[in-house]
Amino acid sequence: MYSRLVLPVLLSVLFGLSVVASEVPTFYPSVLMKPNSQQTALPQIAFTRMQEPKECAFSLLVPKGWQTTGGIVRINPLQQGGPAQSIAAKVDFSVTKDAQGTVMMRWLPDVLFMDMRWSPAGQMGMFPTGSNYNGMPVYPLMPAQQFLVQIAFPYAHPNAQSVQFVETKNLPKVAMKYQARMQEIMPQLGFTYDAATLTLTYVENGKKYREKITGVVENWGQLGAGMWGNKETFLLRTPVDEFDKWQPVFAEIQNSVVMNLQWLAGELWGQAQRGEIMIRSQQEAQRIGQQIIEHRQKTNYEINNDMFLTLMEKEEYVNPYTKEIELGSNQWQHRWINESGDVIYTDNADYDPNTDINLNRSDFKRTKVRKR
Repeated sequence: MYSRLVLPVLLSVLFGLSVVASEVPTFYPSVLMKPNSQQTALPQIAFTRMQEPKECAFSLLVPKGWQTTGGIVRINPLQQGGPAQSIAAKVDFSVTKDAQGTVMMRWLPDVLFMDMRWSPAGQMGMFPTGSNYNGMPVYPLMPAQQFLVQIAFPYAHPNAQSVQFVETKNLPKVAMKYQARMQEIMPQLGFTYDAATLTLTYVENGKKYREKITGVVENWGQLGAGMWGNKETFLLRTPVDEFDKWQPVFAEIQNSVVMNLQWLAGELWGQAQRGEIMIRSQQEAQRIGQQIIEHRQKTNYEINNDMFLTLMEKEEYVNPYTKEIELGSNQWQHRWINESGDVIYTDNADYDPNTDINLNRSDFKRTKVRKR
């Protein structure tokens, strides 16, 4: 059973080490209402680049003064009851405006589940729903909407009260793009996909929130013999009447994620060792890692269009330091960047961050829109 896990889990890196977004995941569904750029309630905001705190697996832009919690998670197979969750790194990571998470963006970990209904042991009642099989929670395969309602949301908000569903929406185009992508990589695996998003309101610690939670369910098909899991599961929440105001900020955070290629190569190497598969050398792992990044750059744009950023107005900018093309928000009229990668957006044409005593930096340069 252990060895059977390895190839699909290694391939899951191609799809996205669940948080680590799109250049790493910028996977966001077209499920958000487009903000009205004429009514932006945040005329100016500064972002600073921060590292994932546990293993420096990726970096991203975070609004100045905001907090991050969590990061890369490693599961102990002895504590989990089996090795299924321990081959690949998982991510449970949040970016929050304050300690209470009143405005929050959170990526939830990928989890492998086991549907025992078709196995002899399961049919004999030996593995009821909620039990553990080789480290995997036993649950029947479910569509993405059901997964978000029954598993993902309760995991993220165990104390939520007065939950009301505003909208439930399937994302067939997103699922089709995942399907096409896996067909391109390993057509013989026979994986299938379902994707959905929920919009809901609820009360937590006395405060009412509006949230969108989105996820993809991956069915491993015949190869997995009942195995399935979630991918790219994330949530966005704000106070109930502020969601539209914060959407450009969420988009900029997600757009800014950059994978640490050295970390990715090490993760591949570690997965190979944990999965008892031999990769000939560390150089081979690095080569595979580079291919993964290149593959993402070529294919993730299509998924992004169907998953979040189609609705978030965006623009391509030229970094004055690296000369590279960067994707950023166009919800503000002016964009500045410094040598460290910190970014400031503003609608004030007279504002110069180099003269802002609160920033104490003199290396900000205006980023120009890429010429078409």
